[in-house]
Amino acid sequence: MPTLQKKRAADKKEEEVREMSRRERKRNEPRYTFLEKADEIALYYGFVPIATPRISKRDTLVAKLFREIEPSAKESGCELSASLCLEEKISVLRTYMEMNMQDLPQPVMFYYKGPIAVPARMKKSSLKNYGLEILGTGKSMAEAIIIKTALTILSDEGYENLTVEINSVGDKDSTGRFIRELTNYYRKNLGVLPAECRQTFKKDTFELLSCDHEKCKELAEDAPQSLSFLSEDSRTHFKEVLEYLETLDIPYTINNHLIGKKGYGQSVFEIRSGDSKDPIAIGMRYDSITKKIGLKKEIPAVGVSLAYKQLQPEKLKKVKGKLMKRPKFYFVQLGFEAKLKSLKVLEILRQAKIPLYQSLSKDKLVGQITSAENLKIPYAIIMGQKEAMEDSVIVRHMETRAQETVKIENLQRYIEKIK
Repeated sequence: MPTLQKKRAADKKEEEVREMSRRERKRNEPRYTFLEKADEIALYYGFVPIATPRISKRDTLVAKLFREIEPSAKESGCELSASLCLEEKISVLRTYMEMNMQDLPQPVMFYYKGPIAVPARMKKSSLKNYGLEILGTGKSMAEAIIIKTALTILSDEGYENLTVEINSVGDKDSTGRFIRELTNYYRKNLGVLPAECRQTFKKDTFELLSCDHEKCKELAEDAPQSLSFLSEDSRTHFKEVLEYLETLDIPYTINNHLIGKKGYGQSVFEIRSGDSKDPIAIGMRYDSITKKIGLKKEIPAVGVSLAYKQLQPEKLKKVKGKLMKRPKFYFVQLGFEAKLKSLKVLEILRQAKIPLYQSLSKDKLVGQITSAENLKIPYAIIMGQKEAMEDSVIVRHMETRAQETVKIENLQRYIEKIK
């Protein structure tokens, strides 16, 4: 009997924590007066809106301590997001903890508008800023969702010829080996570096890889590459990310000089439009920050910051009532092959304006079906390995369990008949 009482007490405590979490999320829920294209796309791909995190004094202090421990951890891409990147990620992680997101089913996916920190010189900027974050999973699918969502937002805003530049520095051991080899390489060539670049070497060896000085460019061409030092797990992770990009027909190039610095790990990427030198989105996986800033356990995390000119501001539309119609369909996937093709299916349905729930970052079939049942969704669209190989899906009526196999090319027409 005492055991049963303990269990009831534990269940009650858990419910209280969840209720506090729900209230905190409600309090932090932004009040948008209109729904932009980016909001619609982020929501469709499974991201929920939160109020833009702000950098606290403690975040700044933690970042300062971090830089003292990791003196060459210079962030990449801060000018793009008009923010202090390390402080930004620390504030995102703090928000995750303060809103008790760790108590929710993992992973959690959220987005926010506006840069987290805006220097005074950028306050009059006309750039649109969005942040997309996925926390709670180290799987390569997280990078795929983040990149696909960012590309869809930019494409719908009118940007053309979008390409992804991507690289990986791997896990802690991979990064350590790479840093040692890179430092030794530049130390051997220190004599041919210009005087100012020798000072750069002392501060941050990574910065020499992107230095515009002619001699530095020559040395960078023959410098060690981070991909050569990846552990087996890191190599597999990066290979999977590239497979997602290829399956989605996303043009990409591997940029060996794109480095996430010591503060970040695994994937780092930039998105450009046409021949533009400046990226309009920068993303990275930043799992390794969590423990270094004092959290008890490592939280897998990947995020992207978008900063772009709104090419078609006249196409903003007013919102009345709910942001989206309640979906009648829940997309369920099982197996790596299905994950590879799932984002393509989602994009087909999004363009057809068919509301949909999904849990692409989850693996287990039972969990996804249970989510659909709890939400009382009438239909499940299921893709397993067999269906992925045959370019088809199973459409199941959740109440009667009746189901039918439908080719992906016919899915939109099929759904429109049963809606």
